[in-house]
Amino acid sequence: MYFAKKSLITALLVGLISSLIASLTVVPSSAAPKNQARAVAQPDWLEQNLDNPKVRIIEVSTQPGIYERGHIKNAIKFTWHTDLVDTVNRDIISREDFTKLARKAGINEDSTVVLYGDMNNWFAAWGAWIFNVYGQKDVRILDGGRVKWERDGRPLTTAVPNFAQGNFKASRADQSLRATLRSDVLPAVKKRKVADLVDIRGADEFNGKVFAAPGFQELAIRAGHIPGAVNVPWGQNVNSDGTFKSVAELRKLYADRGIDGSRDIITYCRIGERSSLTWFVLSEILGYNVKNYDGSWTEYGNTVGVPIINKAGTIWGAN
Repeated sequence: MYFAKKSLITALLVGLISSLIASLTVVPSSAAPKNQARAVAQPDWLEQNLDNPKVRIIEVSTQPGIYERGHIKNAIKFTWHTDLVDTVNRDIISREDFTKLARKAGINEDSTVVLYGDMNNWFAAWGAWIFNVYGQKDVRILDGGRVKWERDGRPLTTAVPNFAQGNFKASRADQSLRATLRSDVLPAVKKRKVADLVDIRGADEFNGKVFAAPGFQELAIRAGHIPGAVNVPWGQNVNSDGTFKSVAELRKLYADRGIDGSRDIITYCRIGERSSLTWFVLSEILGYNVKNYDGSWTEYGNTVGVPIINKAGTIWGAN
């Protein structure tokens, strides 16, 4: 009896050790990202998972042609202003079209989707927001994005992957992640305590000195900001190399401006794309309840009869 039990225990131990060794050959897609925040993928982890069939990589960049000059292996290109929006209506891509787009990229219901891009992952965050709105369960942003990947000397390729059709099916748009003017923003303006408003634009845009940052075409005929909003420019979320600041640093950054997650939060910019990075930080890294207002200042500033704050006093058409 003793020897039989000993043999059984030995066999179980051998099986356990063999399983552990086998598990080391492929890094699982559930590897813990930075700061124990589930939504940030580290470059080392991604480089080990480039060929992992459970991982799908999406590049969403601003600079035309940058993907074609070289991209991360097995990355698919999404163009934010054609692929991720309704080009006729002022709206995000429809549920049906997003299902088609994701399936064409080989994305399945159980895929880990990692997005990256240039400009501190500016538009990659917009893509991450869209994926979350339509119910993808595991969505991450590559820490440092394209810039850090290149600076670290990691490999790029010009080969465009071709995956089998995925089985992802977009769920009904999650309205808890998307703010609207009538239902969310105006109540926050009138009552102030319904939700905290975070304006992520630069100080000159926030104060009304300029209608839009240099080089941007989307304009409102009024300059300034939504009453009650605090100004935390989006670039303050990241370090000089484009990586996200630590959880402690991010909590302090917003707490110093009265944003501590005790109330719902609404982020906005001009058209909702820069604010998606702040949405990602506050929602996916810090775990606060946050809606991104994609109508943003181009909708609010052009709406008749709604109040604004314009400290600079800039008037459209005045010299």
